[in-house]
Amino acid sequence: MNRSMGNGLRPVRGTVRAVSRQLAIIGGLVFLGAMSLIAQNAELQQKLAAVKRSVIENKQRLQRYQWYESVQLTLKGDPKPASQNLCRYAPDGTVQKTPIGPPPPPPSGGRLKQKIVANKKAEMQDYMGDVKNLLALYVPPDPQKMQQAYQSGNFSLNPVGGMLNLIFANYAQPNDKLTVTFDQASKKITALHVNTYMGEAKDVVTLDVTMSSLPDGTSFVLKTVLNATAKQLVVTTISSNYEKLAAN
Repeated sequence: MNRSMGNGLRPVRGTVRAVSRQLAIIGGLVFLGAMSLIAQNAELQQKLAAVKRSVIENKQRLQRYQWYESVQLTLKGDPKPASQNLCRYAPDGTVQKTPIGPPPPPPSGGRLKQKIVANKKAEMQDYMGDVKNLLALYVPPDPQKMQQAYQSGNFSLNPVGGMLNLIFANYAQPNDKLTVTFDQASKKITALHVNTYMGEAKDVVTLDVTMSSLPDGTSFVLKTVLNATAKQLVVTTISSNYEKLAAN
């Protein structure tokens, strides 16, 4: 009787040992996967931290400068006269723009035509003001918003050679996207791409930003191209003649 019971237990013990080995293998794979994920997250955090640090330090350096910008607006394929501004940072961190050059000529035609032109101009100025406020959420990138996107799982990384494309979804509005191109060697942002909208998702607004560097290493926005599809509006802005302020 006892010999019969012993023979019956051997297959059970063998099965238990086999299952235990399988569980140990599975556990090891899970552990290795978890460690790999932790390592990947740590690497992402390090790269994101480098970009945020670059943004903060560069903005501080840029506040020592003034510069000129030229703005070219094209509406429905019709280029408008370019405008120029002298730009510098105000104490509160916003950019002050002082128009330079001759004022635009008054609209021609009769009083009714002049009124229509003035109304359209005022409407466009209001729209451009709204666009400016919207894009200020993206340029320069906000370190806090980047961190929030990362913590919410709305962040991805796309390495291309020595460059990193950091992609932030739902960054400032639902379903928007900010792509930051970061040079790992120089530790500088080289380009930005914004895909967002005004009010409604159908009013798409895109912005492409090209960055450059001053002799002291400070990065600055060299060129921006804004495309507001719904308004058939393209605005190209070129910045130049950066000059360090005497007080700094």
